Amino acid sequence: MKNTFDKIPPQAIEEEQAVLGALMLEQSAFSKVSSILTVDTFYEPRHQVIYRAILGVVSAGKPVDLLIVTRELKDQNELENIGGAWYITQLAGKVSAAAHIEQHAAIIAQTYIARRVITITSERGSQAYDTSIDVADILSGLQNDLLSLVQIGHGNETTIADGLVEIQNRIAFNQKKTGLSGLGTGLAKLDKKTGGLQKTDLVIIAGDSSQGKTSLALTILKNAVMTGGARCAVYSLEMSSAQLIARILSTETGIPSNEILGTCLTYEEAEKIERSTVKLSSLPVYFDEGSNSTIDQICSSIRRLVIKKKINLVIVDFLQLVASDKRNRTEEGQIAEVARRLKNIAKELSITVIALSQFSRDASNPRPAVTRLRGSGQIVESADLVLLIWRPEVYKIQVFSDPFSGTPSAGLAECIIAKGRNVGTGTFLLRFNPETTGFYDYDPKYIPGDYNPNKTTQPSEKNIDNEPFVNTG
Repeated sequence: MKNTFDKIPPQAIEEEQAVLGALMLEQSAFSKVSSILTVDTFYEPRHQVIYRAILGVVSAGKPVDLLIVTRELKDQNELENIGGAWYITQLAGKVSAAAHIEQHAAIIAQTYIARRVITITSERGSQAYDTSIDVADILSGLQNDLLSLVQIGHGNETTIADGLVEIQNRIAFNQKKTGLSGLGTGLAKLDKKTGGLQKTDLVIIAGDSSQGKTSLALTILKNAVMTGGARCAVYSLEMSSAQLIARILSTETGIPSNEILGTCLTYEEAEKIERSTVKLSSLPVYFDEGSNSTIDQICSSIRRLVIKKKINLVIVDFLQLVASDKRNRTEEGQIAEVARRLKNIAKELSITVIALSQFSRDASNPRPAVTRLRGSGQIVESADLVLLIWRPEVYKIQVFSDPFSGTPSAGLAECIIAKGRNVGTGTFLLRFNPETTGFYDYDPKYIPGDYNPNKTTQPSEKNIDNEPFVNTG
């Protein structure tokens, strides 16, 4: 490898001087660079000290000028270390106006990024010599380190005018025939209530075992990809990609997934599978089974697939199995960390993340409630939408209780919107096919036994409007 130790690190000393001088010359200059620069962005140590003093002046609510910054440095016993009042005067004298301060700040930030790249690659390269460190962890860490540099040097602030434009765009979109501002789930009541899956949202699907969490997520995935323009990545810590795909095939063909994977199919069934295979093979759905053990690996993979495959929907199955890299945490603390990271990645990349979550068991009252979520407080706090799945027939309960009191539970599930940031809460019924594990809109006129996967699963608009939906908040 070429020796780089004799090379001078990337730096922009003149631009650093110009920026510091401009900050002490014009009161409005700081607001132009505060989101671009940090103390560490400066290369020259004494410039770091001066910028730290400027931050202290701003924090105290004082105006930034030559005299006040000089006094601040003197109070911190740093004035002589940076060259005295003479050097401060020299900085202010290097510029006549702050007209180009943003361009200078951007150059400073770029040289800092270059230095960080050198440092990161050197540190990760040294780790590569250590055979006790897993190479996958090195690659994951390297990717996270480098991607974290992307936004440095760019301000992230927006104005109220920017927000109003976004709202106007949503209103215009909602006036269209679809009426959805997000990705359609294919479940009419859910879409009507939420407007579809929204960008930056973390959606939690929770329930006991065998309630259909994975099945509901796959139903939403299939509908969103096939009709809503979604591009999806799936991270499953419970099931292989083959098992998940078999479930999707099952909802398309009506053939149970266990038969698809484990029995000799009839000629007719094999033909159905073949036709559906052709239909599904081109769908933009990606499974990364090598990056699903830790939250760092998952986030790295998500970023990579957003860049390479333009994904906008992610499914994680399930939350409690994802390991946090934070040591010495309680189980609840680790779950909270994973939920927070998933929310952050959704917001950072402007995508939707669906995470499945287990309940703590409650034999006395199996009906779902957010308080039964393992790590409930932190999960609910991070989530934008929380869906709870309830199939009473699993517990030999033959009819639903309020608000659907008296409705037979056979072949039905209740989907409870326990939290809906900006959309409120509510509950509605879905049809569930236990053979294919698919969820469908509940049509009151549906007759059990009439299921035909080759027919449309969408009830008429008239019947949808008659379908019970109970707003609870």
